[in-house]
Amino acid sequence: MKKIAVVTGASSGMGKEFVLRLAQDASLDEIWVIARRKERLEALQREVSGKIRPMPMDLTKPESIEKYKRTLEREKPFVAVLVNASGVGRFGAFEAVDMDTNYNMIDLNVKAYVGMTYATLPFLHEGSQVYQLASLSSFQPVPYINVYGATKAFTLSFSRALNVELKPRKIKVMAVCPGWVKTEFFDHAVTDSTITYYNHFYTPEQVVRRAFRDMKRGKDVSICGFRIRAQVRLTKLLPHRWIMKIWCKQQKK
Repeated sequence: MKKIAVVTGASSGMGKEFVLRLAQDASLDEIWVIARRKERLEALQREVSGKIRPMPMDLTKPESIEKYKRTLEREKPFVAVLVNASGVGRFGAFEAVDMDTNYNMIDLNVKAYVGMTYATLPFLHEGSQVYQLASLSSFQPVPYINVYGATKAFTLSFSRALNVELKPRKIKVMAVCPGWVKTEFFDHAVTDSTITYYNHFYTPEQVVRRAFRDMKRGKDVSICGFRIRAQVRLTKLLPHRWIMKIWCKQQKK
């Protein structure tokens, strides 16, 4: 049985970093890389020779996940690792962001994660690992990143509950919850000066390295960086109305 990893959002940023780390795993026969941009996936294939299988798909479309499911059913691999790292965001007041953009965030950040995970479940076995890319914003309501933050709150809740459900099968599920990370995400998320304060940036390498370490330790949530872990503790101690007030003050709202 072929042993594989599957990575969505693999063409750049966090997804690409997961691919680069997984490519070092000699036990994997193949890494299925999924994203919309075919040329980026083919470039990744040249960068990481021998293991990469490009699968260009738009995961906001249900037919793409159905196509992925049919491929799994035909080939019947052992999926050792699933990484849901696709995602999109848009910063701005809710009424200033058009509904197509909001729906797209929900489709890619929520529906695609659920669909990919559900389709992959029959092919996960003892020892399989599932990484779901969430965010620091998973832990609190975030004005002016409203819908994006809500999708990541869903990811955190979904991942932690699924981890409990899959324990009898000895499959681990973990939500990866970084703070600000320097990726192409900001090229799409930032269209104006709504959000201006960024307290600290991490690199994809730092976040993914921490995620692998936390998975080995059996954690269901991975948070990179002391500052981010401190912020998460505050969201648990202080009323969320205070947290939102502090956030808005930082952003001069």
